Amino acid sequence: MVNTMNGWLWSPVLIAFIVLCGLYFSFRTRFLQIRHIKEMVKLLASGKGSDAGVSSFQALAISLSGRIGVGNIAGTATGIAYGGPGSVFWMWVITFVGAASAFVESTLAQIYKEKQDGVYRGGPAYYIEKGLGWKWFAVVFAVATLLAMAVLMPGIQANAITEGVYNAFGIDKTITGLVVVALIGFTIFGGVKRIARVAEFIVPFMALGYLLIALAIVVINFDKIPEVFGLIFKSAFGAEEIFGGIIGSAVMWGVKRGLYANEAGQGTGAHPAAAAEVSHPAKQGLVQAFSIYLDVFLVVTSTAMMILFTNQYNVINEKTGKVITEGLKGVEPGPGFTQAAVDTILPGFGPGFIAVALFFFAFTTIYAYYYIAETNLAYLVRGRYRGIAFVALKLILIGSIFYGSIKTATTAWAMGDIGLGIMVWLNLIAILLLFKPASIALKDYEEQLKQGKDPVFNSSTFGIKNADFWANGYEKSEQEHDKNVM
Repeated sequence: MVNTMNGWLWSPVLIAFIVLCGLYFSFRTRFLQIRHIKEMVKLLASGKGSDAGVSSFQALAISLSGRIGVGNIAGTATGIAYGGPGSVFWMWVITFVGAASAFVESTLAQIYKEKQDGVYRGGPAYYIEKGLGWKWFAVVFAVATLLAMAVLMPGIQANAITEGVYNAFGIDKTITGLVVVALIGFTIFGGVKRIARVAEFIVPFMALGYLLIALAIVVINFDKIPEVFGLIFKSAFGAEEIFGGIIGSAVMWGVKRGLYANEAGQGTGAHPAAAAEVSHPAKQGLVQAFSIYLDVFLVVTSTAMMILFTNQYNVINEKTGKVITEGLKGVEPGPGFTQAAVDTILPGFGPGFIAVALFFFAFTTIYAYYYIAETNLAYLVRGRYRGIAFVALKLILIGSIFYGSIKTATTAWAMGDIGLGIMVWLNLIAILLLFKPASIALKDYEEQLKQGKDPVFNSSTFGIKNADFWANGYEKSEQEHDKNVM
């Protein structure tokens, strides 16, 4: 039953739907992902946090925590294994298209955010109820998200940590699991502000270390640059003879792995986007659009470059099972490709380095999972029972992490995918129907930029209903919310 549901939820229809949505938003926004790159970079460093919200960069760090995960290492390698080098090109394409979807969902999260217990909350459940008026639709999304993010997925990430540490250093999984539980517990019991501070520190650190190793591999193999990039582009269109028979797989695996990595349109990035302290919703929309560039064009591409420049990969025809090219004998698709690639320049260092990378990538992903789960629990549970519910959520998450550290079930992966699949379908439908408010925000932002202003937003000016936080303009709304809290 679980496999059947997954087959339906994650069918090629969903992949086509995500791509078409991205193309639709790209054309309707006149390809903001190109026009506003300079503005995106500028906004990364602007803005400060407040008692209620985090800074734009902290919100970016939380969302990148979720996007930069195990899939960036294992997923990229699997894409190359079954789609060939050409799959990397299609990962880039779907990321470029998906940036528009990321803008729309994150801008909507800002427009319909609210202040609860002194902090900003928002995301798909909030904009589904407020923007569409479909309470049941929002509840289904929140429940599916809570189940996936708090119960099923954290243990899977934790297992990747303990498995990697055990394989590289021989440390017992139980010991590693207890360390992970202690570190995660310390952070999540400190609230969203502590999560933001930890993510703000760890994400740049882990990404930079990974990029430096990838750069070293490229520099050492500098003479292969034309060859590798030529291979990627030719394979993407079936012009490379050896991979000509799997052009369909190159497109499919590239799109699937690109979507898995950048998460554009899935609704996950919209949750931290709502927590940002900004004067205009479009500001955080642009920052989150840029976040998927950072994820795929830097981290995923780094993995691909390590593998392709060192020729440490195998390509398999998924339909026939025939090995098309074999650079690594007896190595299964996954982290082993990247470990072997690092070993070519630093013998004996590969397994340990990838284990550490997996630790940081999976560790910060669990933070993002918790934050998303907490946001949806805040939506579902109001009033005096919320504090108890939050404590219960933390304990359940910690239990899931420890259980997954020592033993993870295949069914948990499948069940987690069901939760994610429901999230994607519901969120895509919602942002398609709610595109107008996001479009209004973008046009308003662009007009104020032309006038040389630091854009601010007033939802009443445009007749956007239920956008209560912005109803009287940014500054007045802040003052009124602060008075209500006091």
